Amino acid sequence: MKLENGRPQDFEARIEKEKQVYDLLESLNIEYARVDHEPAMTMEVCEQIDKVLGAATCKNLFLTNRQQTDFYLLLMPGDKPFKTKDISAQIGSARLSFASGEQMEKYLGTTPGSASVLGLMHDTEGEVRLLVDRDVLNAEYFGCHPCINTSSLKIKTTDVFDKIIPALKHTPEFVTL
Repeated sequence: MKLENGRPQDFEARIEKEKQVYDLLESLNIEYARVDHEPAMTMEVCEQIDKVLGAATCKNLFLTNRQQTDFYLLLMPGDKPFKTKDISAQIGSARLSFASGEQMEKYLGTTPGSASVLGLMHDTEGEVRLLVDRDVLNAEYFGCHPCINTSSLKIKTTDVFDKIIPALKHTPEFVTL
């Protein structure tokens, strides 16, 4: 693994949803660094990647209510434990659980292990509420996948919240976990 700046040299060989991420970042004039790696399916693997990346990978949880009528993308520090009771009252939704892989694909265009704030580019109808633990804002850099878990990106946190999220037409709701 090695840290590289900008889009991959083998750009044309990448899958479409990953290419769309790089196109989005460049259209917004966002500087970013990238690490390519084996699939990162756990936060433990992400910790190894974080050392090379120089940024902590944000934990991205795709959640739904019991009726599966409301969907949430929760961004939180990777080292924080997640307890549904900590968030349910803050957002007015009881009985949260993980949404299915099919729902993740439908709303975020990603598969389990690849969820990312950048997947909100696929939620053009605004059906996913973006929830962000306030502690995410404390880091200078934000680590995330480009909608595929074989690469990780390092982006300035201010760019994520001041440029990317508004461009994706989502408004973050800040929570405390």
